Amino acid sequence: MPHFKAHLNDEAGTAALGAALARALTPGLAIYLHGDLGAGKTALTRALLHAAGHAGHVKSPTYTLAEPYTVVIAGRPTDVIHFDLYRMASPEEFLDAGFREYFNRHNVCIVEWPEKADPVLPAPDINIFLAVSGQGRDVECQALSDQGSQCLDRLHFAPNL
Repeated sequence: MPHFKAHLNDEAGTAALGAALARALTPGLAIYLHGDLGAGKTALTRALLHAAGHAGHVKSPTYTLAEPYTVVIAGRPTDVIHFDLYRMASPEEFLDAGFREYFNRHNVCIVEWPEKADPVLPAPDINIFLAVSGQGRDVECQALSDQGSQCLDRLHFAPNL
C-alpha cells in the first residue's frame, strides 16, 4: 500500500499538504489523524476544508465531538465530518452519539484522536501521523485500503524541503 513521509518546515507546509489532500479526496474516505496536542491535526483539517471550498470558520470540534461541512468533491456536494474524540470518555459514547452512521460511501470522515473510539470505530482508509519536529512537523501518510491507496496515488504534494 502507498505511503509517504515528509518534513513540513512550517504552517505553510501543513496548509499545502491539506490542499493536496483536498484535491485527492473522494466520497467514502475515512482519514484518521494521529499526533500529540499541537501536532497540527486541526491545522491540516482546516487547510483541507478551505482548499475543498469551505469559506467559513473551521473550528476544532473538541467539545461538540463532530462538525459537518459541505463541500464539492468530484463535482457533487459531499459532507466532510470532522471528529475530535479527545474528550470522549469511552468508545460507547461514539456509538451512543450515532457517529458510526456518518461512515458511509457518501461522506468523508476525518477523525482526530481515533484511539479514543477503539474498537468501535470503522477501519480507516488512510492514517496520517503528525509530530512536531524542530520548527516544523514530520508527517507520514499510510494507505490502508484500496480507496486510500487510490487517494494517495492522486496526491500531488511536494513538501517544502
